[in-house]
Amino acid sequence: MSVFNLEALLALLGLFVLLLEAFVPSVSSKALAGICVAGVAGVLVLLVTVAGGQEALPAFVGAYHQLDSLAMFYKAFALVITFFVLWLTLEASPYLNKFSLDGKLGEMFSLPLFVCVGMMWMASAKDLVTVFVSLELVTVSFYVLVAYTRKSALALEAGVKYLILGALSTGVLVFGVAWVYGATGSLSFEGITNAVQGGEVNKTALLFGVSFLLAGLGFKVAAVPFQMWVPDVYQGASTPTTVFLSVGSKAAGFAVLTRVIEALTVSGSMVREEFITVLSIAGAVTVVVGSLPALFQTNVKRLLAYSSISHAGFLLLALAARDSVRVDLSPGGTVAFYLATYLPMTVLGFAALIQMRLNGRGEELDDFKGLAQKSPSLALLVTLAFASLAGLPLTAGFFGKMWVILGLVDQQLWFALACAVIGAAAGFYYYFRVILAMFTPEESTEPFRMGVLARAVCMVLGLTIAVLGVYPKPLQTLLAKVPAAGTSASGH
Repeated sequence: MSVFNLEALLALLGLFVLLLEAFVPSVSSKALAGICVAGVAGVLVLLVTVAGGQEALPAFVGAYHQLDSLAMFYKAFALVITFFVLWLTLEASPYLNKFSLDGKLGEMFSLPLFVCVGMMWMASAKDLVTVFVSLELVTVSFYVLVAYTRKSALALEAGVKYLILGALSTGVLVFGVAWVYGATGSLSFEGITNAVQGGEVNKTALLFGVSFLLAGLGFKVAAVPFQMWVPDVYQGASTPTTVFLSVGSKAAGFAVLTRVIEALTVSGSMVREEFITVLSIAGAVTVVVGSLPALFQTNVKRLLAYSSISHAGFLLLALAARDSVRVDLSPGGTVAFYLATYLPMTVLGFAALIQMRLNGRGEELDDFKGLAQKSPSLALLVTLAFASLAGLPLTAGFFGKMWVILGLVDQQLWFALACAVIGAAAGFYYYFRVILAMFTPEESTEPFRMGVLARAVCMVLGLTIAVLGVYPKPLQTLLAKVPAAGTSASGH
């Protein structure tokens, strides 16, 4: 069975669950969640099996899709984050039901499957048309997910803001695609690479078009100055949807950005230096703009929203620090490694917020007071997650930031380096504020309850963070296969 057939099966499963919930109203949320979780887990197992001996893609998609190591990594990544989002949705269902229009969450289990399929198609895209179609499948599904808990005023506000700005970014993206096609005569990444190496392209027209293209993608990854939607949308959306936006949407955007930047910055490209400069400046400013407002946040969910912007800046800097001699990873491999470590610590952090809500607490810093007394194990796991997000040594988050900083030193991008150091230092302050709050004594004697499954999943996430912080070599070796600029293979 080919990878594309697996993706088609996942899309059909999403459609089946959507129709099942519509025509069989008596079906329970747990049953729908079970079907979706089992389907995603099954496709992930089959994907790992297929990866060892990839079958040829069907003829009608072979010209538009590729199955190189970068694509396979992001496909697996999409399935993993979808699995955790479905679990978080089921875990949060006791209070999410109160805010949905009919008290049901059917679409919140089916729509993540469509998002996952769009992310998987995006990872394999060989041209900008496939990118656009896949991106719209992801974005339109997110429009519904963000505003799904319609009885919440914050969710409605978040949905409207995301819809308006998302529609605007789509228009900007399409405008950029049209200009790139006009300048290069091609919509495929290979054709764009050949055009920028040939030197026969109108450089001004190409720079103009790619600027709009990057602006459209910048909205998806929350890069400055297209990050203004993040704090309100992350705070207003349901927590599982926020996790999907923070990790899944970001990964999808960077999968495409990696392809685009590789095509534009290959050796001999006429626009290589311009775009390395643009990336380094955009990444540096994004790190600072994300980090400094986070210092003053008292709402933990909003704090994580601003920190997500900062992490997007570090990922942009990873793409800007090309050809670092100190790290045995291509820029695309460094981004993939950063995202792989970002996933468990972000999911664990938001899972803690869900547990707080289930125990009648809110999302403010004061609500975290006394958590170490009530649930020492959860407090320890959250400490590990937030320390890793800050980049503390011996945690998974340390290596991603360290390699980005080393790459900036190698390329002598001093302004970007200074901003990265400022962002990393600020991160220690605002992440450790949450840790300090958890260990601040509180007089309340109310018990803190946590299910066995939730405790087990959180422990697995915490163990992953700890292991990757001490021994990242297996993941690094796996991602060393991710192609550098200009060396990606078609894979079929």
